[in-house]
Amino acid sequence: MTTPPTTTAAERRKVAAATMIGTTVEWYDFFIYSNAAALVLGPAFFKPVGGTLATLISYATVGISFLFRPLGAVVMGRIGDRHGRRIVLLVTLLLMGLGTTLVGLLPTYDSIGLWAPILLMFLRIVRGFSAGGEWGGAALLAVEHAPNKKRGFFGAFPQLGVPAGMLLASGATSLLTWKLTDGQFTSWGWRVPFLLSFVLIIIGHVIRQKVAESPVFEQIQEAKESESAPLTTLFREYPGKAIQATLVFMGNNCAGYMLTGGFVLGYATNKLGLHTSTMLDIITVGSAVWLVSSWASGWISDYIGRRRTFVIGWVLMLALIYPLFLLIDTARVGPVFLSLIVFAAIEGITAGPLPALYAEIFPARIRFSGSSISYAMGAVLGGAFAPTIAETLVGHFGSTVAVSTYLFVVVAISLIATLTVKDRTGCDLMPEHTAGERPGTTAAPGARTPAFAVDLPIVSTGKGRA
Repeated sequence: MTTPPTTTAAERRKVAAATMIGTTVEWYDFFIYSNAAALVLGPAFFKPVGGTLATLISYATVGISFLFRPLGAVVMGRIGDRHGRRIVLLVTLLLMGLGTTLVGLLPTYDSIGLWAPILLMFLRIVRGFSAGGEWGGAALLAVEHAPNKKRGFFGAFPQLGVPAGMLLASGATSLLTWKLTDGQFTSWGWRVPFLLSFVLIIIGHVIRQKVAESPVFEQIQEAKESESAPLTTLFREYPGKAIQATLVFMGNNCAGYMLTGGFVLGYATNKLGLHTSTMLDIITVGSAVWLVSSWASGWISDYIGRRRTFVIGWVLMLALIYPLFLLIDTARVGPVFLSLIVFAAIEGITAGPLPALYAEIFPARIRFSGSSISYAMGAVLGGAFAPTIAETLVGHFGSTVAVSTYLFVVVAISLIATLTVKDRTGCDLMPEHTAGERPGTTAAPGARTPAFAVDLPIVSTGKGRA
């Protein structure tokens, strides 16, 4: 058996920083765009339709980028499984950054007419394509460099980019709404956060250039075990694992976009009459809580297992969904603040352990493709149009009870999917150890398998190697 390459503590710190900065850029873009969609993009780019319909269309442009994530996951997954995790991180960071920065330079409908929404949607497509490969590369680089018993802890760092990006985005937007008049913010102030993303790109590129390739991928290359068609292998030999991973992420994604996708911000300001800057301040504090919760849950999952950590998060979410939205409906700052803080804390529980869980589900040779595709499909099914659906439900039923029910169903599906996943916390991720995970063979040594966990049916029509 080949001795697994070792990674020094200094290298792991660099990897943690490199993976976190990339996902921070990714989610900073998402949050500033979601905030802008809730506040200004409707009248600025979709002026002819006017009113509520313009807001709905601006929310829909958030979802359009998600439709191209699976394509990005396919392309970048193949590159990541054949040529390495590191190169994908450099390419996706550049594409995401350009897609974000250029939004801040786009002329509005009043300036160039129909070309304004067309160019806006094109940039969202570029952003969605690049994001489809970003998370998989960041998650696997962090997890595959980590010691087996600290995989949840180090895997949580790319997840910290989600609340960190939200923190930066909400903070920047909040500062602008405090310093500028409503007219100034609507006219040009909303562009500033998009332009500032260029600074994050430079920092991220410098950090990522200094990071070493994943030791797992290096061992795959040394053993000449790279897959020529990783996506084909994934769907031929491991379709059950892809379905499990997709459905597990779906609930986290949907719940997160209720908080971050612009719906709560738009609902509280447009329907309940709360001030925009007040809501942004609350969301900023919620981001900090989410960050701490994500880090803590990743660390805790190393001790109690990924599966058990997820189940705790799902149960809490199901128990509190209805009360949390009822608190928001009071239209009072105190209850709204409490609701979003609790919501963010619960969301972090099912966010921190996700990279480690995904890495432990898929064999090494198709791990990038499996993780990226499942993450992208979970995002499409869970969060792509969650703000639009929520806005439509409120418009039709006149309350957030329907939104709570929608979220309850999605989270329940993820809980059921989680119960089918074998807990492999602490298993070895190196190729020769994950060989036991091909269809029809036994699990890797050290895997933690609760008695009530099962695998979805898997059909194998070819030889499997890991």
